[in-house]
Amino acid sequence: MNAAIKRTVASQARAFHSSRANNFKVCVVGAAGGIGQPLSLLLKNNPIVTELSCFDVAPVTPGVAADLSHINSPAKVTGYAGPENMNAALEGADVVVVPAGVPRKPGMTRDDLFNINAGIVAGIGKGVAASCPKAMLCIISNPVNSTVPILAETLKKEGCYDAKRLFGVTTLDITRANTFVAENQGMDVSKMNVKVIGGHAGTTILPLLSQVEGAKFSQDDLDKLTHRIMFGGDEVVQAKAGGGSATLSMAYAGAEFAIKLMRAMKGEKNIVECTYVESNITDSPFFSSPVTLGPNGAEEIHGFGEITAYEQKLFDDMIPDLKAQVQKGVDFVNKA
Repeated sequence: MNAAIKRTVASQARAFHSSRANNFKVCVVGAAGGIGQPLSLLLKNNPIVTELSCFDVAPVTPGVAADLSHINSPAKVTGYAGPENMNAALEGADVVVVPAGVPRKPGMTRDDLFNINAGIVAGIGKGVAASCPKAMLCIISNPVNSTVPILAETLKKEGCYDAKRLFGVTTLDITRANTFVAENQGMDVSKMNVKVIGGHAGTTILPLLSQVEGAKFSQDDLDKLTHRIMFGGDEVVQAKAGGGSATLSMAYAGAEFAIKLMRAMKGEKNIVECTYVESNITDSPFFSSPVTLGPNGAEEIHGFGEITAYEQKLFDDMIPDLKAQVQKGVDFVNKA
């Protein structure tokens, strides 16, 4: 780590610790997009956020920030547009939420997004290293299975990687699972908390329906619900008929995770969320499972308990694909 980065790390660490008493500065990277705008709105509305920094390459971004700033909630809002202003937007951030990138279009898989979004995410990693190396990073940019390893490898090269502070946001998978299972079982959706493990793309998404307390599923239920949770994003893409992908539900899920992370950073106990992190509980270097969040980020990574033979088959089939997607992200940075 060079001297300039060491000074930045030390300065950011001091700012980070002092800011905890006064809530947090959050930077949304990709704030002018279909996810970024409603995500920024939800964060602006939460009192845990003291300062909201909105960044995007789009020139409309200062206007998005001005619009948000008229809302009568405490957070101060600033807006930055253009790559040359990214470091200024990130400066001193405690939490960085990243929905930046190109959204999926009809017929496009998450893997198709890779070549477009990988370079964007790597560039963001360099900006984080320069401006807020101690920040918590919440990655939404798809394909998450690869973009999180890209961030990790980029930060390693910049000398400021901390595995506890890097999260792939898989909360939308849990949000969908809670909604779909509650509908199927006639349960109260506000009390649902379906455990969803693995990754964040298609068959790497594994809902553990066997662990839903009080639920009784037929085999047909299991097949249909599991498939719908795995491919819920396709349902939205098709329903929008070429008009986009999941934006509002993803914004909701992204804000939910970021807010729970900040509550844990402030010292609230027993906040456990499924999230995609560097992990050794499976053969995949990154894996989503329940994680206890705390002041330092990922405080403890948990296993996922007993699973059925049906779920074990899906798990066994998923791991090679997940490992390959992780490796694709690692190779992108190391071959660059």
